[in-house]
Amino acid sequence: MEKLKKRWGIDSNFQIILILIVFSVTGSSSVFLAKPLLNSLGLVRESFSGEWWGAVIYVLLRILIIFPIYQVLLVAFGWLFGQFKFFWNFEKKMLSRFGLGFLFK
Repeated sequence: MEKLKKRWGIDSNFQIILILIVFSVTGSSSVFLAKPLLNSLGLVRESFSGEWWGAVIYVLLRILIIFPIYQVLLVAFGWLFGQFKFFWNFEKKMLSRFGLGFLFK
């Protein structure tokens, strides 16, 4: 735990618990919200059935929808759990690794 606290720059075990809760709630919520969003866009799994590549396209579209939802929810849930500073810094670091660091300059 000490190594993780040092790496993340946090002070207490309680903060680790809050951070892990935020990660789990965010992941579950983003996956949960992706299906209705895809449905509202008319992108339902059945419309991609038939060939094997249809399922691949559907999964790729779902991942592309989940990614921005996850980014927004991560910061929002981080704020709700009182860990905004950690998740804002985490978000900036993650997006800069994806080549989107220019968004924060």
